Amino acid sequence: MDLFSQQIENNLEDNLPLAARLRPRRLNEFVGQQHFVGPGKLLRRMIESRRLGSVLFAGPPGTGKTTLAHLLAVETGGRLRELSAVTSGVKELRDALAWARDEIAAGAPRPLLFVDEIHRFNRAQQDALLPDVEQGIVSLVGATTSNPYFAVNGALLSRSQVFQFQPLSEADILRLLERALADPQRGFGNRQ
Repeated sequence: MDLFSQQIENNLEDNLPLAARLRPRRLNEFVGQQHFVGPGKLLRRMIESRRLGSVLFAGPPGTGKTTLAHLLAVETGGRLRELSAVTSGVKELRDALAWARDEIAAGAPRPLLFVDEIHRFNRAQQDALLPDVEQGIVSLVGATTSNPYFAVNGALLSRSQVFQFQPLSEADILRLLERALADPQRGFGNRQ
């Protein structure tokens, strides 16, 4: 990386909102949802054993679904491809699945396909995911603010583990605020 590239990267990082700067980089920095990511809990065990199948994250906005999807890739060593069901169509979905097959064929760890707002995909788009999910080509990570038992088709639902996100508690929010105030690089710890 040359001097100008580093300066551009620094400028972009300096202008990130606080929430983006403080976004966890490892699972041990993740706050909330201890009922499934806490020590000994199901998702934590799946990650630690590197036996992550397909998962659906359901819950209100702002509870960490997207952040946790990114952390799954970091913690399992798989590459992540991200789609939004709001803006992506069948072509983008097929491209992402072809990419996943290429990753597996090259001997890479199983890639993760994160589909945000998966409930916005129609039934045909959801069905297009099935063969690659069934064959273990891709670990699907779907996020939804809707009830997945009504919004995601039954075949895809039966091949996924559902994790219900809860709103952050006051203690979780306080912990995040304390981190923001103390962190000298990503937060406000170096300011008066």
